[in-house]
Amino acid sequence: MTSLQERIATTRERVARACAASGRDASEVKVIAVTKYVSLNTVAAVLEAGLEEIAESRWQDAEPKWNALGHKGIWHFIGHLQTNKVKDVIGKFQYIHSLDRLSLARELHKKAEAAGMDVKVFLQVNISGEDTKFGLAPEAVEDFLREIAPLDRVKVIGLMTMAPHAEDPEATRPVFRGLRELRDRLNLLGLTPEPIQELSMGMSNDFEVAIQEGATRVRLGTVLVGHEEGE
Repeated sequence: MTSLQERIATTRERVARACAASGRDASEVKVIAVTKYVSLNTVAAVLEAGLEEIAESRWQDAEPKWNALGHKGIWHFIGHLQTNKVKDVIGKFQYIHSLDRLSLARELHKKAEAAGMDVKVFLQVNISGEDTKFGLAPEAVEDFLREIAPLDRVKVIGLMTMAPHAEDPEATRPVFRGLRELRDRLNLLGLTPEPIQELSMGMSNDFEVAIQEGATRVRLGTVLVGHEEGE
């Protein structure tokens, strides 16, 4: 059983190699530790080990961890966000990776305005077209950005996608490339006050391919922090 420190070191080496293979600097890629399947003690150990970015996908699971450790690190909400849960996550998670519908954008704007703050979001895009995945269809993103433009408390800083699980990570490349190309097309249209910079894509089984295709943030659970579900 490898230690947390060993997994972190191995992951950093793999990120650096993937960046080198694509002519990128490793500083361009931030690793988000997905802690939704691990205990509060493990989250504390992750932060203590020097990983700053933490991700959770359900508020009811994240709440005790955030209550204990929310003053540390940078917190990302990566799960499907119901509008009635916005009040719970706003102001606690610095980034929300799963904006995928107008009703959610309006609720985020409303709660952020009431709190006198902005909320940084990634649009979730279903590049692969799988019925089992949430997210905007790629061809719907342009119109969606136009629709939410008046909601000035919602700051779109990036796009997020999930690739289908594949035995051969190389099979995921078209999905990640598709998200990068979509971002570049959107930036040419100038639909956001600032260019969209971030690409949140790549998980434990495919993050090296995602990095080669331009990921700026990779979301790593099992390979990095392990898996304690059911313990």
